[in-house]
Amino acid sequence: MEKTNYESVVVLTPVLSEKMLQEAVSDFEKLITENGGELIHKENWGLTKMAYPIQKKTTGFYQIYEFAAEADTEIVDKLELAFRRDEQVLRYLTIKLDKHALKYNERRRNGEFNKPKVKEAPALADKVAPAAPVKAAPVAEAQVEKVSNEEAE
Repeated sequence: MEKTNYESVVVLTPVLSEKMLQEAVSDFEKLITENGGELIHKENWGLTKMAYPIQKKTTGFYQIYEFAAEADTEIVDKLELAFRRDEQVLRYLTIKLDKHALKYNERRRNGEFNKPKVKEAPALADKVAPAAPVKAAPVAEAQVEKVSNEEAE
């Protein structure tokens, strides 16, 4: 059967210690793999300011999981139930990825969006033979006749 790709974003409370954070992250990873899911990528965004306060907290630890699972499994239901039961989770969102999101995530994982732009002009200058210096032709100054308004009438 064909696998479906999902992405979960979890916001954890900012009062967690580093050890507690790692335990929570590993528990969610374990839950994904034990229920037949294949963890493709995980990303920790760290402590980030939120747009609005949640439970009187203005920051949270953002964790993203990208995983694949069989279409008929209840992995999303089990994962979201675990998110709801965990007091350390402030918010969560799990979405099903379409083909465009898969392509975008793959490009993001490969670092295509964070690369500095490369200037191509010096590379072209090396390939093209240098042109002979061009001597500027002397410019002849034009003689301008002054015309008064009285003569023009």
